[in-house]
Amino acid sequence: MAVIHHTVLKPTKLELLTSWLPSRAWYRGAAPRPAKAGGFRLDDPQGEVGIEFLVVTDTADPEPVTYLVPLTYRGAPLDGADHALVGTMEHGVLGRRWVYDGCHDPVMVAELLALIEGRAHAQDQNTSDLPARDVVASCHGAGPLSTDVTVTDDREGTALTAPDGTTLRLHRVLRPAPDGTVSLPQGAIGHVSASWQAPDDTPVRGTFAVLHSATPA
Repeated sequence: MAVIHHTVLKPTKLELLTSWLPSRAWYRGAAPRPAKAGGFRLDDPQGEVGIEFLVVTDTADPEPVTYLVPLTYRGAPLDGADHALVGTMEHGVLGRRWVYDGCHDPVMVAELLALIEGRAHAQDQNTSDLPARDVVASCHGAGPLSTDVTVTDDREGTALTAPDGTTLRLHRVLRPAPDGTVSLPQGAIGHVSASWQAPDDTPVRGTFAVLHSATPA
């Protein structure tokens, strides 16, 4: 299990995101003021890469918007991923860490797909060796999922598309499900859903990612 260190980060994750969010196609604001709203972690089987699905709410505008920001934390740069670098930080225990948009990190992609397939389990965001029991994942009607994906950002979110056309779409802008009941679009063959804190501190639940089958020829 990943060990959560309660220590000082310079700059903080939220400070890094303040600079990085405006460069994203799916960001809806202008000058972000992000606040932590929830999330969960996944374990790297090799114990080298930190994987966090961070949920932040941008409170800069009158209508706050909540974003899903998967991040990976590495002790050295990831080859060929300069375009996905969010920034670097100094960790009080681990030293310098390179922070990446996790959608471009093969370790995160592999563990997210393992979560959907039921081979991995979500972990609490803040406590070591504690399952995140509010995270629900499902997969049906699909064979082994490919980790060889093409990553595309657009106004609505991020698509991870395999060579066979199977696509995992991450909902970068999170919306609470009515009455907390998550419903999937027609044709979905898998998903990840979880809860977070709304701006008024009430717990809400919604869809983080949806897996779509390949489009028929």
